Amino acid sequence: MKFMLMMNAPRGTGDWNIFAWSKAEMDAHMAHMHAINQDLKRAGEFVGGEGLLPPKDARIVTAGADARPQVTDGPFAETKEFLAGYWIIETASPERAYEIAARASAAPGRGGKPLNMPIEVRQVYSAPPVVSEV
Repeated sequence: MKFMLMMNAPRGTGDWNIFAWSKAEMDAHMAHMHAINQDLKRAGEFVGGEGLLPPKDARIVTAGADARPQVTDGPFAETKEFLAGYWIIETASPERAYEIAARASAAPGRGGKPLNMPIEVRQVYSAPPVVSEV
């Protein structure tokens, strides 16, 4: 079963004020995230994952009348949180995905205190194979 774990950032800058963190605090946070990724790779559960830049750097793209991209910087929906990063994992059960999400949620922040950030867990939909008629 594949799951997407989505790390949600708080409203505002979404960076938990990371630019005010000490180097040691940032190093501890990143070490936590890298350890999760390494453990998932060793277990064969890691499919992919990345951190994302904040919404101010996001763009909305639609196809114009000529099918060329029409790019705008909004509007964005009013939300309390936004997507800050994600993992795609493959596990034997939803419960295992929840364990991984809880571990990610507890990443250390300022003063080493766990951020307890919300991690949304959604199963990846696997569409039936396309049958081609030959």
